[in-house]
Amino acid sequence: MLTWVVSAPLLADEASVDQARDALSKQEDDADSAKALEEVFQAAEKSYTLLKKGERTLTYGFDYSLVRDTLIETVRTGNNVFSVVGQSEAQHTFTNSFTFDYGVWDNLTFSVRLPFIAKYDTERDLNAYSLGDVSASLRWQPWTSLRGKPVTTLYASLGLPTGESPYDINTQSDLATGSGYYSLGFGANLSYVIDPVVLFGSLGYTYNLPVTTINQVRGGRLLQEVEPGSALSFSMGFAYALSYDVSLAASYQMSHNLAPTFTFADGSLEGTEQTSAVMNFSLGLRTSPDYIINVNAGFGMTEDSPDVLLGLSMPLDIKGLKAE
Repeated sequence: MLTWVVSAPLLADEASVDQARDALSKQEDDADSAKALEEVFQAAEKSYTLLKKGERTLTYGFDYSLVRDTLIETVRTGNNVFSVVGQSEAQHTFTNSFTFDYGVWDNLTFSVRLPFIAKYDTERDLNAYSLGDVSASLRWQPWTSLRGKPVTTLYASLGLPTGESPYDINTQSDLATGSGYYSLGFGANLSYVIDPVVLFGSLGYTYNLPVTTINQVRGGRLLQEVEPGSALSFSMGFAYALSYDVSLAASYQMSHNLAPTFTFADGSLEGTEQTSAVMNFSLGLRTSPDYIINVNAGFGMTEDSPDVLLGLSMPLDIKGLKAE
């Protein structure tokens, strides 16, 4: 904050002194450090934002990820003879998403995310364009925010298998744009303000529902059911306000998926557990008093993580969307 020093002649009249006092006093529309810090935090970590009752926001997001891997598959060639086949892939995924948030109460926010996905595999010359998995969530703040105290937010989420399921496609000629199963998530977010920094973290659990009535040939065997396995997630990071117009944020996100189980017509097979860890950095730019553009870049830290992550998010101002 800048402090203005005003000097006046010793013989100034009372009217000029009052004018100087009025000019130095904080006006209603002046910048406030706490408010600016809160807006920076909300722009950098959208999942922690709670709206006032009746407020509505629409956010556009663009995300890119690159996953390079070598698939190892055991293929039955006849007479119960199996051979191991290796196949390289380099999947480029472009996601355009729209997220609608609505303040049910001052401490309860409802959100819906609608993703549109374009995916390319440059190693196998494949592509796919379709709607991804739609998700909905509720975020609840059970206790009021108090200065100097951490803020706790509880959340519940529902994932819908609206994208192209990996269990309904030809794995040799098609690409999936969804998970193929329903998911239920629960968790808690924690944030703490130390001006000009916000520290935050989260812990969550996701239960992935089993997929039945599958009729897909994989590796020469008929796949009938899949139990995807549950997932545990953890994240932590900070957002830092360099000024009222520029902010930085860094976060570490980790997810551990329990081993899935695949049921074939001639038996079952247990998969392997997977651990994904991502380091992400973001830059927030305020282009107007109520408009913040957030740009992020990240990279994977394990073999089960995306190699490259890029993203952009911005609010969309649609006439009639905001409450009066």
